[in-house]
Formats: sequence, structure tokens, C-alpha cells
Amino acid sequence: MADTASIAADLRDRLIAEPEVILEDRDLMRALIAANERAMGANIVDLRGIAMERLEARLDRLEDTHRSVIAAAYENLAGTNQIHRAILRMLDPTAFEEFLKNLGGDVAQILRVDCVRLVLETVQEDRDPSLERVGEVLCVRDPGFVDDYLAGGRGAPERQVVLRQIHSDDGSSIYGEAGAYIRSEAALRLDLGNGRLPGMLALGAEDPHQFRANHGTDLLAFLGGVFERAMRRWLA
Repeated sequence: MADTASIAADLRDRLIAEPEVILEDRDLMRALIAANERAMGANIVDLRGIAMERLEARLDRLEDTHRSVIAAAYENLAGTNQIHRAILRMLDPTAFEEFLKNLGGDVAQILRVDCVRLVLETVQEDRDPSLERVGEVLCVRDPGFVDDYLAGGRGAPERQVVLRQIHSDDGSSIYGEAGAYIRSEAALRLDLGNGRLPGMLALGAEDPHQFRANHGTDLLAFLGGVFERAMRRWLA
């Protein structure tokens, strides 16, 4: 009994010296509040305890929000770094064929997409047959194709960047054989300068959730802005 009393006394002295030990332990505080409620009896309503429970619930929600904000910030930072690395790699080539090969290779890997297509509109009479031989990344289409593709056949496109899920036959006209596996895409409309027909950069992914309509498009719009300026240099 003496040993027990001595241990209890040491514990009591420590708690008196450092009361924050109890205050910072949520489980211990719950146990103390529950013990206090039992001591008061069942016919007494502890308004202070109810208030504390509500404050605790609000604190839990605030902590969840805080964690969500931090996670979103880290994700946005990672996305920004990814776009920056893709742009730097995209600007490395000094020849157009190398530029196109780079799009389907290193740039696609950095962006973590499974297929990249550059669509250029040209009039049939002015079409250069050599464009068809520079690789599968480049697709040459008739005037009006880009806007119709972005709008999905529903009039003029409302956005410069379209994120959507697609079916196996939706993207076959630009993705070729890879279209059988592409399930989501980001389509970026390109302004190639005055007097030129528009173009489009399409990023296709096998993951149906990689590009969704409710995702933000700011970073992709920035990528498209840099890309179209690079294309004007090649077309000059």
C-alpha cells in the first residue's frame, strides 16, 4: 500500500507540475469528462460538456479542411513542376521532326499520358504529302475539324481546353490504333497566328479518371499557350 501511495503521489505531483499533459491528451480529457458526468448523475444536463463536444466536432472539421488544403497545395505544386518540366523538354529540339518525336516520347512521359497528337488543319489543295510521313504524332485534317472536335459536334466550342472521358471509338480519328485504349483526353485549341488555321494538341490517357470535366485547366492552358508560340516558330 505504501508503494502504491508513493507512486500515486509521484503521479499527482507530476500532473500538478505539468497539467498540459492532460489537456493535450484528447482521450484522457474524454475519460475525465465522462467520469464527471457519471458523478453528477443522470438527471443533470451538462451544458458545458455539450458545448465542448460541439467545439471538438468543429475542430475535427477544421483539421480535415486544413489537411485537404495542404494536400491540394502539394498537388498543385507537383502539377506546376510537371508542366514546367514538359515545357522545357518541349523547347529542346532544333528540328521539326525531332520536335514531333519528342512530343510522343519524353514530353508524353513527363505528362504521364499514353498518347499525344498534334492536329493541324490544311486545305486539301495545299496539303504537303511529306507531312503524312513525319510520324504518327502529327495529324492533318480539313478546315473546321478542330472546332468540331472540341465542341463534340455541338456548335462552336466554348472553351480553349476541353477535358473529358471518351469511348473507344471517339478518338479513333486522331489516335489511330491507340484510340482503342484511350479513355480520357485533354484537347487544347491552338492559335497559330493571323492568317493560319487553328490547331489542336490532344493528350490521351488510358485512365478514364485522368482527365475529367470538373478538373482545373489553368496549367494546361499555360502549356497550350507556350506550345502554340513554339509552333508559330516552326511554321514561320
